[in-house]
Amino acid sequence: MKKEDQSYLYLILFHVVVGALGFIVPFTSKIYGYSIFIFGLYYIIKNKNRNNEALIAAAYVVGSEVFLRMTDGNPLYEISKYGVIVFILLGMYFSSFSKQALPYWIFLLLLVPSIIISTYALNFDTNIRKAIAFNISGPVCLGVASLYTMGRKISLDEINTVLLSMGLPILSCVIYLILYTPNLQEVITGTESNFETSGGFGPNQVATILGLGMFIFFSRFILDSKTKLQIIINLFIALNIMYRGMLTFSRGGMITGFLMILLLLIFLYFKSNQAGKFKLSYIMVFLGFAMMATWTYTSFQTDGLINKRYSNQDAAGRVKESQFTGREEIARSEIDIFLKNPIFGVGVGKGTEVRKAETGIKAASHDEITRMLAEHGTLGIFALLILVVTPLVLFLQNNFNMFLLCFVFFWFLTINHAAMRIAAPAFVYSLALLNVQLGLPKKRIPSN
Repeated sequence: MKKEDQSYLYLILFHVVVGALGFIVPFTSKIYGYSIFIFGLYYIIKNKNRNNEALIAAAYVVGSEVFLRMTDGNPLYEISKYGVIVFILLGMYFSSFSKQALPYWIFLLLLVPSIIISTYALNFDTNIRKAIAFNISGPVCLGVASLYTMGRKISLDEINTVLLSMGLPILSCVIYLILYTPNLQEVITGTESNFETSGGFGPNQVATILGLGMFIFFSRFILDSKTKLQIIINLFIALNIMYRGMLTFSRGGMITGFLMILLLLIFLYFKSNQAGKFKLSYIMVFLGFAMMATWTYTSFQTDGLINKRYSNQDAAGRVKESQFTGREEIARSEIDIFLKNPIFGVGVGKGTEVRKAETGIKAASHDEITRMLAEHGTLGIFALLILVVTPLVLFLQNNFNMFLLCFVFFWFLTINHAAMRIAAPAFVYSLALLNVQLGLPKKRIPSN
């Protein structure tokens, strides 16, 4: 076996074991969770961020977040966002922040007025610190990570390493899901999002991270499989993640993952020469057949219920009235709040309280865009414009970054159905700002 195959196989097997131990010996998940943050700090400090170790460590935190949440391995529920922020700040200490990052300094400043308002607008019996942190940690994580990544040059090998770092703990999550739900027929009885096939955790968050993992391993299958064994491994993992992701019966994350793969293939096709297009056409046909086979197998395993789920039907085949499981009501209430408080909004976290008082709906927002409008007002609109316009300008200036549109679409689609409950949309957005250099050699860490 080739050395690169052996190393890759060891990485894969290690994370298979991590996932299995998380189910068989639950306490190991806590050890794993604490170890990620301890070794992440050590990894960055030891290497002084010479090879963007801050991004690699932050990516690993992002990939492990949902697995740690479902296995109760997180030291704190929101620690993944804080971990990304700390690792990125440490990376800035060694490598400075981007000198092109002015838009994201402005973005972070635009968040401040609403934070100040919330300190006196929130109800007396509300835990102000938790209410603010729950809603603002995602945007702050995005802003801080973007200060580091904006225009920073990075090689294709390095960005693939960052993506692999994010993908490996997602594999552990898949192993846990397989062990958690060995008999699908007993738990799949309808077309609603399924907690049992999601490890007993929120299907929306699980599907989001699995859709991202599916994209990561499909991209490795296409771009970073150095041997035939790696081709087989990456494709096998990608199809298994796709299968487990569909079994959550949560559509948003998986549809997003499929669109990311499609965007990557389209980009590569139009950037390839004639020989490359011919080869890519074969890959696309093969992937199409592999995905259809996986879908057919999933349909068989769920007695056709997965087909009805993606057709917005209930188990009896009747079309559901709402495609968004009531989330449109929350979004509509947030637009009403914005119209009543158009300048500064009602303050971070206050939107939930206002909505409960006016409509009786207690649920937190699933849509980061309408939440920004309600809680940040017009300043929120300016902040969102910065997030949308800046990467598009970068794409026009540097349109050989093959991942840029994939990452931006992941962020935009995810925040529309899952807000920023997890760190993934914030961190993945920041990766879109990197200046990926196809011919840039990977830097080597000097020996001590």
